[in-house]
Amino acid sequence: MSETTDKPKLGARAPLGLKRTVETGKVKQSFSHGRSNTVVVEVKKRRILGRPGEAEAPKVEEAPAPAPAPAPVAKAPAPVAPKPVQRPATDAASRRELQERLLREAEEARMAALEEARRREDRQAQQSSEEEKRRAEENRRAEEEARVAAEEAARLAAEEAARPQPAATAPAPAEDEDDRPGRPKHHAPAAKRPEPARPTRTPRDDRRQSGKLTVSRALDDGEGGARARSLAALKRAREKEKRAHQQSGPSAKQVRDVDVPEAITVQELAKRMGERGADLVKSLFKLGMPVTITEAIDQDTAELLVEEFGHRINRVSESDVEIGVGGEQDSPETLRPRPPVVTIMGHVDHGKTSLLDAIRGADVVSGEAGGITQHIGAYQVALPDKSKVTFLDTPGHEAFTEMRARGANVTDIVILVVAADDGLKPQTIEAINHTKAAGVPMIVAINKIDKPGANPQKVREELLQHEIMVEAMGGEVQDVEVSALKKTNLDKLLEAIHLQAELLELKANPDRSAEGTVVEAKLDKGRGPLATVLVQRGTLRVGDIFVVGAISGKVRAMIDDKGRQVKEAGPSVPVEVLGLSGVPSAGDLFTVVENDARAREVAAYRQTVIDRKRTTTAPVNLENIFASKEDKAKVYPLVIKADVQGSAEAIVNAVNRISNEDIKVRVLHSGVGGITESDVTLAGASGAPIIGFNVRPNAKAREIAERNGVELQYYDVIYHLTDAVRAAMAGELGPLMIENVVGRAEVREVFSAGKHGKAAGLLVTEGYIRKALKARIMRDDVIIYNGAIASLRRFKDDVAEVRAGLECGVTFESNNDIKAGDFLETFEVEERERTL
Repeated sequence: MSETTDKPKLGARAPLGLKRTVETGKVKQSFSHGRSNTVVVEVKKRRILGRPGEAEAPKVEEAPAPAPAPAPVAKAPAPVAPKPVQRPATDAASRRELQERLLREAEEARMAALEEARRREDRQAQQSSEEEKRRAEENRRAEEEARVAAEEAARLAAEEAARPQPAATAPAPAEDEDDRPGRPKHHAPAAKRPEPARPTRTPRDDRRQSGKLTVSRALDDGEGGARARSLAALKRAREKEKRAHQQSGPSAKQVRDVDVPEAITVQELAKRMGERGADLVKSLFKLGMPVTITEAIDQDTAELLVEEFGHRINRVSESDVEIGVGGEQDSPETLRPRPPVVTIMGHVDHGKTSLLDAIRGADVVSGEAGGITQHIGAYQVALPDKSKVTFLDTPGHEAFTEMRARGANVTDIVILVVAADDGLKPQTIEAINHTKAAGVPMIVAINKIDKPGANPQKVREELLQHEIMVEAMGGEVQDVEVSALKKTNLDKLLEAIHLQAELLELKANPDRSAEGTVVEAKLDKGRGPLATVLVQRGTLRVGDIFVVGAISGKVRAMIDDKGRQVKEAGPSVPVEVLGLSGVPSAGDLFTVVENDARAREVAAYRQTVIDRKRTTTAPVNLENIFASKEDKAKVYPLVIKADVQGSAEAIVNAVNRISNEDIKVRVLHSGVGGITESDVTLAGASGAPIIGFNVRPNAKAREIAERNGVELQYYDVIYHLTDAVRAAMAGELGPLMIENVVGRAEVREVFSAGKHGKAAGLLVTEGYIRKALKARIMRDDVIIYNGAIASLRRFKDDVAEVRAGLECGVTFESNNDIKAGDFLETFEVEERERTL
């Protein structure tokens, strides 16, 4: 049988007399569909150390090298000729033996590597210890030499001190010096005196071995190699030197020019003088004025302090800060024609916004809650002749009186809208008064002439009662009959506006710093504070620094009435300005200034004036002391947030007018923007509801309100808001108790009534007396009893009611003080719902 037939098949017994399919050292791989492959298993034999018990194994022990020795010895059993002799009975046993041998070889190799590493570490440790010993020996030897040299030097110094005579005598000639006794001994050591400084490595080695590093050693600049000083330390040393040079001579006191207004706090004065506030308070105390640092002093007292501290005073009037803000008057040659500013006024629901929509070709009414205008809208309309007109649409509701007043103050022409079927109403009359006060011309637009009950002539006659005579009745005021719904006679209205504007000859200087008026202001969630500004003169550009009221800012962007961004806005152009630091009040003057510092100065001054007005209290006297004690009206607190400033002001004024002698509204806070956490916290601390007008709270504010039980009320029409506040205030007071007197009687006789005490015989004079009614007894018009009737009898019979003209007997609950001649009055208490 050949050699291939002797090798057993992998994983099975060798078949007798058959050829083996897989040779030894090979692995057969089986795949799907009957495919197979034979792979040769390669064994690296150079790492085989030999099996235990074989003849080559003892040679591994005799190898002189620690780790590499087994490798050459392992090459001896490399020939595999003996393997067929030691072939195991089965392939499984052969595989197991091969695995054990490989594992054993790997373990022996790992142990040999570990042994080599340990020996290498031992050699390194031995070398390092020898190096340390050698270095320590050198250090010890150097220290010993230094000590011996020091002792020798000390001994020589002592010998020199013990022989003073040779040192005191004059020096002998040079030829006799060698004959002196003891000279060689004295001369030889003299050359060794500088020897202690010779070993240069000793200080470094001493410092290395001595351990702790002291401050003096670290800062020592001697030969021992000290650490270099840091740059910061050198800088501090130079600064110290400079201060020392500066303080060497007396420094001259800096004299300042101090601007002092009519009233200034001690703290602010000290800041302007560059002095300590405590020093000023001390000086004032010496002058007999014990004030604190936050108190205000007058200009004369401030002058005394300024002069005492050696400064120069510059008296400043309060109005000096505002000088230059308004700007100088423009010369006639710089003026250019500008579009007219037309304000539409009139009673609520008379068609003001509808008329403006018809002129603009837009639909604004649909965007207003309840169909009424609650904001001032500013729009610019181009006429067919290429000229432009700026329109201001003001609210007509009575709560927006201040907004209408502001509209009249910034306008050139007023269009008074009157409904032909309704005539003049309270807000129409109010608009007429505002127009007269502003001194601007008026055009009467009689609207709704398309309605069946329209009577334009009646409107003209009613206007005569208010000294307004239209052209149709021989006057100078233009009147136009229009229909906003049918767009009737709109061209005539525009012609009247154009004619009136030509008569006014409206001009402005566009080539100067812009000035204008805030028509409306609000806080936008995404863009911050916004102000609708009507430019009155000059040109407003992006990037201008401005001040408006007590707020300063920089124009970041401008948006016109059509939502487009513009770079500049000339006279009579309304734009929405972004870049304010806060929300101004509607009607504030908008002025461009030269720089940011000027804007901040003016804004700070105006804020000071506002704070002073708010915190100033009336002088206390006997009248207001007693008035405050007698004022026992209830207080109804409110927190008001609106979408724009004008609406917030209108709501505050409207709810304040609801107050009466029994209950008064106290607005804790009113502002612009959404309801925030601070608003809810304020309302929760005072138990006030929060009124949101076209605004809503954020998620955090809503969560806090629910947790603290703060009431949130939302409105978008001012009618509903005032009605709700009025009802809530009435509910706070409770129902109204009304007393109705139903009967009167005279006490004729008093007699005993058993357990009820006394009974009264009465003659009913008015009305009737009924059992269980409330009753009061009066004697000489003074009430002596107030209670109820316990029993009512007539001729010993209990009755329910006794009418006028009849006699009866009554007893009262817990009252025995009755006399003949007293008067009895019975009454009923009716409970009614209270209204304000």
